[in-house]
Amino acid sequence: MASSMLGESRSGRRILWLAVAIVVAALAYTGLWFYLARALEERAEATLAALNGGGVRAHCEEPEARGYPFRIGLFCRSVFYENARTGVSFRAGAFRSAAQIYQPFRTVGELDGPATVLLPFGEALEAEWDNLRTSVRLARPLPERVSLEIGQLALSARDGDGAPLATADDVQLHARQAEADLDLAAAFSGLRLGAAFVPGLPALEGRARLTVDNGVALLAEHTFDPRGRSGTIQQLIVGVTGEAAELSVSGPVSVGEDGLIDAELSVRVKEPAAVGRILAEAFPEERQNIMTAAAAFSGLGDTPLQIRIARGRVFAGFIPLGRIPPL
Repeated sequence: MASSMLGESRSGRRILWLAVAIVVAALAYTGLWFYLARALEERAEATLAALNGGGVRAHCEEPEARGYPFRIGLFCRSVFYENARTGVSFRAGAFRSAAQIYQPFRTVGELDGPATVLLPFGEALEAEWDNLRTSVRLARPLPERVSLEIGQLALSARDGDGAPLATADDVQLHARQAEADLDLAAAFSGLRLGAAFVPGLPALEGRARLTVDNGVALLAEHTFDPRGRSGTIQQLIVGVTGEAAELSVSGPVSVGEDGLIDAELSVRVKEPAAVGRILAEAFPEERQNIMTAAAAFSGLGDTPLQIRIARGRVFAGFIPLGRIPPL
């Protein structure tokens, strides 16, 4: 019996020490989490301070680290960005990000609308959505990958009557570093342009892949001026939702310091008769030119039309088609 009591005593001590170890580990983990949370808040404040200046303003209202116990991320009550040099500004609602403790360099986030967007061209826009999610793989000095997905997006003029300029069921944007270059991809579905923009056009879908030469440096400079830049369109396809009619473009493009475009493009039209009919209904004043172009593409079959742009002048073979003004 003494041996049995001794065994039970040793078992009890082991359970007690295990419980103590669990409590100590939990306390140590909690202390580490709050230490990392404070470091995240300080890093966010330092990053924003570094961004501000030289015509740039960036703000995260009441930055706070959240996610204990298994995640860690930053929460902002609202976000704001303005670049006076480029004429771009953006203001939106609450932002939430999170990363798993064991995978801190892969961060996901959500942004609440509505948002006010001001671009260098055109009027200020109001953007609303059902959900906006981001995914970022962090690296230095810039993220290695960035993805953005927006569900049920609606754009309208901020100072207009509230009628949508465009709506889309789904919009996706992706970017990744490819050494010094930047690979970009985009896709959209259920895009409907408002009557004030292009009346009578059916819902559209599309996808694009392109590479911006030395695009990583472009991001590091915080400038989006296309002048003096070059790249390649691997694929740019726009089609009608639920139909085979679509237009595709591919080829290298460059923009001179004076804003004039040079390019060598291959243009294909699938179901040209259907494309011509749809465009003629949307742009009745150009019906004759559209139907002539559709007939020309029908005669090409699967052979792409080669479009050359030289210093803004557009040619189909040796036939001049017009000019593109400087960007």
